[in-house]
Amino acid sequence: MDTSVSPLPEVNSTEEPQPAVRSLRELIDIVSGRSIQDQISTGEAGIAEPLPFPFLALVGQSEMKLALLLALINPALGGVLLLGPRGTGKTTAVRSLLDLLPDVVHSRCYYGCLPEDIEMGGIDAVCPDCARRYAEGQPLTTVDRVRLVELPLNAKLEDVVGGLDERALVHEQVRLRRGILSHADRNILYVDEVNLLANEIVDAILDAAAQGTYTVRRGPVTSTYNSRFVLIGSMNPEEGRLRPQIMDRFGLRVIVRGLSDPAERMEVFRRVQAYKINPRGSIVHYQAETQTARDEIQAARQALPHITIRDQVARAGISLVQALKIDSLRSDITLLEAARAYTAADGRSSVEIEDLRIVAPMALRLRCSTFMRDFTKNQAAEEDLIAEILERLL
Repeated sequence: MDTSVSPLPEVNSTEEPQPAVRSLRELIDIVSGRSIQDQISTGEAGIAEPLPFPFLALVGQSEMKLALLLALINPALGGVLLLGPRGTGKTTAVRSLLDLLPDVVHSRCYYGCLPEDIEMGGIDAVCPDCARRYAEGQPLTTVDRVRLVELPLNAKLEDVVGGLDERALVHEQVRLRRGILSHADRNILYVDEVNLLANEIVDAILDAAAQGTYTVRRGPVTSTYNSRFVLIGSMNPEEGRLRPQIMDRFGLRVIVRGLSDPAERMEVFRRVQAYKINPRGSIVHYQAETQTARDEIQAARQALPHITIRDQVARAGISLVQALKIDSLRSDITLLEAARAYTAADGRSSVEIEDLRIVAPMALRLRCSTFMRDFTKNQAAEEDLIAEILERLL
């Protein structure tokens, strides 16, 4: 893998930093060992608030960047968990996805009402405003960008799942307001320091992630919300372990390490300094490449349903999982879905063995359980003993 980065002028120079990777396709080429000729774009574009550090300005960390992009392309692979020490760019990388997020259908309503709610529960299943819009033939949804919804570490359970709506109480109505999990529907839910969450918050996330919906009951009022989100988490293993139940919900697992090449570390310093001095200028510098990557992500999402996996390739992936003595069937699904996303990103229509080779480390690491291996071994010995005694006495 080519880890070289183009040099950047001194911070006080009037020149802008040069991008190491300028599009999704180029990242695919780097990870797979291919290279393309650098092309520098100088076009400017409008800047929108907020001003995240440009994703394409991140130096190195190819596996982390690839995992995040694959999660944007294919929500079915189960999200991403980033593990590493402090200061290695985990949170910066996730927040820098803001300008790459593709389009998706969102509700126009404060309460998140959708046409499918009416189809399943009738007109009473939506709020009065949406019932009026529906009767008038107005759309209840709009196409908008996927949003990055962050779950604060100090969030309370009511913030996460929802509670009584104070706005409705003013009008002597009883209605539940949406929680963070509902706002994350069809979006990305990012949890920093995920290993430090309270158990009740973890349980709520697990339930919502498993079912795609969750129900809130407050006295006589009950509401069910959609919660089909891509879960991205980051953590520092020094600060505590992650519960196995929520670890299992993350499809791709990336070990984020500090950059070992002094030239790359110097490049990080220069790009961060350039961004701090002129964040708008840094974003504008990468704007054309960012738009190209966003268009490629959108195209890959649209192509994903047409990506096929031949039985021979799928069997090879399953054999790999079994050879690693991984029991979870979710491992098979994650591996093959990640390979489909990678194939779509690379502009092909059929998954090959090489695609499995590239995504396998992200999809299969941290899935082997020493406890379960010992438990199964001991249980097998007990089963043999029971069978032996049954044979002798009965």
